[in-house]
Amino acid sequence: MRSRFQGLLVPLTLAVLCIAMFPVRAAGGEPATVFTAPPADAVPVGSSLTLAEALRLALAHNPELAMARLEVQALEGAETQAGARPNPELGVLVEDSRSATRTTTVQWSQAIELGGKRSARLAAAASAREQAGVALLARQAEVRAAVTSAFFALLGAQEQVRLSQMSLELASKTSGVATRRLQAGKVPPLEQAKAQVAEAGARADLAQANSELSLARQRLRALWGQGAIEFTQAEGNAEALPELPAQQRLGEWMAEAPAVRLARLDIARRQAVSEGERAKRVPDLTVTLGAKRAADMGRTQAVIGLSIPLPLLDRNQGNLLEALRREDQAREALAAATSRLQAEVGQSLEKLRLSREQSQMLRREALPTATTAYEAAVKGYELGKFAFIDVLDAQRTLVQTQQQILRSTADAYRAAAELDRLLGHTAGADGHSLE
Repeated sequence: MRSRFQGLLVPLTLAVLCIAMFPVRAAGGEPATVFTAPPADAVPVGSSLTLAEALRLALAHNPELAMARLEVQALEGAETQAGARPNPELGVLVEDSRSATRTTTVQWSQAIELGGKRSARLAAAASAREQAGVALLARQAEVRAAVTSAFFALLGAQEQVRLSQMSLELASKTSGVATRRLQAGKVPPLEQAKAQVAEAGARADLAQANSELSLARQRLRALWGQGAIEFTQAEGNAEALPELPAQQRLGEWMAEAPAVRLARLDIARRQAVSEGERAKRVPDLTVTLGAKRAADMGRTQAVIGLSIPLPLLDRNQGNLLEALRREDQAREALAAATSRLQAEVGQSLEKLRLSREQSQMLRREALPTATTAYEAAVKGYELGKFAFIDVLDAQRTLVQTQQQILRSTADAYRAAAELDRLLGHTAGADGHSLE
């Protein structure tokens, strides 16, 4: 008889081992995929840096993007766990310590989830994983926008250095003219002193521009998370302007903006959580199978049992109410995100339009006039027709006009980068090359 009882234990033990070694699968029966970072290729030291290379470096090395990728991988694991079924239980019950009258029971219990608990749990985990994926795309859009803004800020800093050098050359030329006129006895020494002061101010502006250039390089390198990658200069057209996105495409991009997609996915996740809490109100069934060995009777008896909790005191009503209110909250969050997105996109679009118009108008109308006025003032001063203050005013107007053009262009790219961040799309880069 004892051998017959041992014969029941062996298959039960083998069944437990087989279940323990069975590989866990994600939803859909496939193993969870691993979201890997893109390959990191280095820029040669001492080379020129294009916008495409700066974007590739940031997407490969940015530490915040690495955190977002790891979050996706973590939630893939959570989705796999959500699909796991309850483990069976193996129990042994011994009654009486005397071998002659001892009763030994071996039983196998398996809980069976009812009410759609597993499907609701899987839906909630899948929505959370999709949210992490969209959050990763949103973070990538933010990094692209930051890199684009920093890159064109660097181009602007390089252009500012060029303008400061040109301003210094103009001031040196004006100072040379004042020196020659002083030597000829046509002007008092005060005018030469004014010219020298203007030249010293231009040198100070050049030093400030070089400092801003160094800071702009550091801000761009900080987006890579690696300070060892060096480059000589940013290669691009600082005078090119980002295009305005078409209204039809803008509407399509707004409908699929990361903030809106995240809000929609949060509603789906909240709905799945509500379904899960509603399913918890249905009690689970536990099936028990086993064998009972009675020593005094000398025989083995089969044990079959069913058990189910009675939902008399706890019907999960509080958790269900909370989940339903969270679901309503997620719908309100979608409406708020949509309204906020429309306002922010409208503001960025207006800034882009205004900056483009200002830059184009200044280049087309103000810059040629200021250049002609400065050249005429210098020639007139050499011929004694204008005072030195007229030359300084013309020079100051020319430099200020060039700086205004530079600021308007930088504002246009900042607005385009903000549109990229909001829409998750390079909306401001259509129509021309950024390299």
